[in-house]
Amino acid sequence: MEEFDFLVIGSGSGLDVANVAANQGQSVAVVEKGPLGGTCLNRGCIPSKMLLYHADVLEMIERASEFHIDVEVNDVAFSEIVREVNEEVAADAASIRRGLCSSSQHELFESECRFVDEKTVVLSGGENEGTHLQAETVLIAAGTRPASPDIDGLGTVDYLTSTEALELEAPPDRLVIVGGGYIAAELGHFFGTFGSDVTIIGRRPTLLPAADREVAAAFTDRYADRFTVHTGHAVTAISTVDETVAVEARPYDYRDDGHVVDSDSVTVTGDEVLIAAGRVPNADTLALDTAGIETDDRGFIETDAYLQTTADDVWALGDIVGEYLLKHNANHEARAIVQNIFSTEPQPVDYSAMPFAVFASPEVAGVGVREEELRAANREYAANTYRYEDTARGDAMKADGFVKVLIDLDGSILGCHIIGPAASTLIQEVVVAMKAGSGTVEDIQSAVHVHPALPEVIQRAFSGQFVLGDGDHQHRH
Repeated sequence: MEEFDFLVIGSGSGLDVANVAANQGQSVAVVEKGPLGGTCLNRGCIPSKMLLYHADVLEMIERASEFHIDVEVNDVAFSEIVREVNEEVAADAASIRRGLCSSSQHELFESECRFVDEKTVVLSGGENEGTHLQAETVLIAAGTRPASPDIDGLGTVDYLTSTEALELEAPPDRLVIVGGGYIAAELGHFFGTFGSDVTIIGRRPTLLPAADREVAAAFTDRYADRFTVHTGHAVTAISTVDETVAVEARPYDYRDDGHVVDSDSVTVTGDEVLIAAGRVPNADTLALDTAGIETDDRGFIETDAYLQTTADDVWALGDIVGEYLLKHNANHEARAIVQNIFSTEPQPVDYSAMPFAVFASPEVAGVGVREEELRAANREYAANTYRYEDTARGDAMKADGFVKVLIDLDGSILGCHIIGPAASTLIQEVVVAMKAGSGTVEDIQSAVHVHPALPEVIQRAFSGQFVLGDGDHQHRH
C-alpha cells in the first residue's frame, strides 16, 4: 500500500487541482492510463480545432472569387497537416509527463485503476499491476469516451470514432457520419472541405439540437447545401458490402420514447463511417460502488453543489460529472474545487453563463437559455435578431449569419445565440456582461464598440427593436 495526501484519477483539468495540492506541500499521486493532458489535448478540442483551422484557411481561399480574386490551389498536403498537428499534441503531452516525473511532490502511475474501498484504488496494467494507492483526498477526473450505440451490425464493421478520425492521413472519398451534434458538425466541415463526399444522419429534426432552435435550423439549412443531410432519421443497421459500408436509417420520432417510425428506410453507402453519437462516462471502469460513490441514470458521477461525491473527501469534476462536456467547464470546476478543498469558505459551483461554441462552418455559439425553453415555461421575454451583413464589416466579409438576443422585461440578459463568422469570439462579450457586469443590456449598449469592426453586430443586436413573447404570442416593443 502506497499512501498519499492527494490522489487524482485522470490528467486533464484534474491536474490543476493536484498542482495546488503539490504547491501546498502535499504528496500527490496521478493515475493516467493514456497520454498526459486528458481528452481535450490528446483526442478532443486541441487537435480538432488545430485541424479545423486548416479547413477554414482552405475554405477562405476557395471563396476568393466572391471577392474578385482569382486563385488556384495546386496542392494540399493533407497527411502533413495531420502529422504536424498530432506531433505537436504528442509533444505537449510529453512535456506534461516530464514535468510530473521531475516533480518531487508528484508521482505518476501510468495505469488503469479501480476502487477497492472509499479512498483506495488498485492499479491494473503496466509495471504497477496490483499496486494499491490510498489518499486522504481523492479527485476523479477520468472523463468520457465515444459512445457505441446499439446498431445492428456495428460490431462487424470497421468504424471510426472521433479519436481515429483525427488521425486519418487521407480524407475518405465518401464519409458517412452517424450523429448530428457538434462532433459530427465539426468533422463534417473538416473532411468535407478537404474533398470528402459527406453524408450526415441525425435523429433530431435539426443538426446541433442543443443549440437555439432558430440557430440550429439555419445551421442545418447551410449544411444541407454543402452535404447530404438526413435529419429525423435513426440508424438501424450497418454492414459491409464489397468493401463499402452500407448504413440503413429510418424516420425517427424523438418525442415518442425513441420509437423508430415504421417507414421506408434510407440506405447510404460510403468508404468510411464515423460514429459521432455522443460520449459516455468512464465511471463504469472504476468500480465506484465499492467506494460508495453513486452515479445517475446516465452513468455520470453524482456530486453535490460543491462537487463532492457521495463519499467523504472524494470529489469529481469534468466530463465524468456530466454537467457540461466542455473543457472550459472542466477548468471552471477545477477552480471551484480548489476553493472548496483548500479554503475555509467553500462555494457552490456557479454554472450560470456557461458558453458553448461549435467550430464548424458556419460557427455557432451560445450562452444562457434558448427561446424554446422560455416558451415552454410560458415566460415573458423579449427577443431581437441582427444580421451580420447589416454591419459594415459583415457586409465586407459577405458574411451570412445573425445574432439573437433574449432578455427579461427588466433588461436582464437571458441568452444570446450566434451563427456566423467568429461566433466563438463574439459570444465572449456577452459572457463577460452576464458574469462580471450588471447582467443587463446596458452593459453592452453603453460600451464603445470599435467601428467598423465585427463586434458591432453584438452591439446592434442588443440595441435594436425587441419582440415581446410569452410562449403564446409575440408583439413589437
